[in-house]
Amino acid sequence: MDSTTRRSWAEPFKIKMVEPIRVMSRAERERAIGEAGFNTFLLKSDDVYIDLLTDSGTSAMSDYQWAGMMLGDEAYAGSRNFYHLEEAVRKYYGYKYIVPTHQGRAAEHILSRIAIKPGDYVPGNMYFTTTRLHQELAGGTFEDVIIDEAHDPTSVHPFKGNVDLDKLESLIKRVGPERIPYVSLAATVNMAGGQPISLANMRAVRELTNRYGIRVILDAARAVENAYFIQQRETGYAETPVATILREMCGYTDGCTMSAKKDPLVNIGGFLALNDPELFEEARNLIVVYEGLHTYGGLAGRDMEAMARGIEEAVNDDSIRARVGQVEYLGNQLLAADAPIVTPIGGHAVYLDARRFYPQLKQDEFPAQMLAAQLYLDSGVRSMERGIVSAGRDPETGEHHYPKLELVRLAIPRRVYTQSHMDVVAESVAEVYRQRRDVRGLRMTFEPKYLRFFQARFEPLG
Repeated sequence: MDSTTRRSWAEPFKIKMVEPIRVMSRAERERAIGEAGFNTFLLKSDDVYIDLLTDSGTSAMSDYQWAGMMLGDEAYAGSRNFYHLEEAVRKYYGYKYIVPTHQGRAAEHILSRIAIKPGDYVPGNMYFTTTRLHQELAGGTFEDVIIDEAHDPTSVHPFKGNVDLDKLESLIKRVGPERIPYVSLAATVNMAGGQPISLANMRAVRELTNRYGIRVILDAARAVENAYFIQQRETGYAETPVATILREMCGYTDGCTMSAKKDPLVNIGGFLALNDPELFEEARNLIVVYEGLHTYGGLAGRDMEAMARGIEEAVNDDSIRARVGQVEYLGNQLLAADAPIVTPIGGHAVYLDARRFYPQLKQDEFPAQMLAAQLYLDSGVRSMERGIVSAGRDPETGEHHYPKLELVRLAIPRRVYTQSHMDVVAESVAEVYRQRRDVRGLRMTFEPKYLRFFQARFEPLG
């Protein structure tokens, strides 16, 4: 065989335990989605065949992590597992101080409470649902400063998560640096389709914010995946280990919020990491009010141990290559079937472009919500809306936010499904796309006050 021929690859693990799943009939799925108000979040997991709702907390832990669970020190104060976690964060992410939390949004809450004052502005490379809500509840206003290509699902820009430096500096000059507590930097950018930010752009953001004395806080939930994209796409990093790239990324920031239910491969957990000792003291004090003592932060010792070991495993080059490779496998299957998806293919999910699936539907007829329901009806595959429902309403006017992207996310849990499962998903998406012309939209029948995409209910129009 020619040495330049691409060889097949396989996952860098073998399966030691399995969990049965079942396929329900079409009639059963129709009943289930009706009872769920056409919201895939309200489906029972027992009614789902292949669950791509989220990659958050749904990954499979390794034998190394499960062994660590047996070493949980459940002392209320000073658990040894906290110190193992602290050591792992310092080694692989480089931050000085860590406050554990029960999951990522708790870290967002604590950060918003200690850093944001009413009237502040928080620029970021596209909003995320819980992040923006915590910023708003603290009295801040989120400002999108991502590059324009991020809002175009057909753009093939390799780093659609990049910050538009002109947008950022214009905001700083307009409102003043004293009203910007930090720049909120996501890696990768979930709502843009799992798109990465480049190291060059992170370096430029750091240089700009240094001139104005503004902090940079990283959403690090999928930073390892971002580091892999840098290795694959950014000039000069092809031979650099992912772990080294990750440390450089974090070095351009002042702290991070972490949902450890993503890259670090655990089912529950998170942390807030900081370099500023004064800000850390405020966080460590507030964590006692909302989460628990600063050495457990709402987590059992065994969960902190699993997190520490997951952080170590996540930066393995073979592991992250296989993880993103499975996402790319599904994305390439869909591209071959001419199904409209966001390009380039993201790191944790493939995103279907609901606007191109259902051009006959207005955005306030919830095309992405309907597409997720149709996919479930066809095959029992559960996905998630990432469009107007997720975008919510303007807190001042009460009007819908109308995002440019109207997407359905197929989020792939880590180390859970095989390529054969991906084939089933691809075939189902292709079938739903073939049947697209006769689909009508939805109306919302129930809307909760916050984060409506979790609990809203819908019914078909007509």
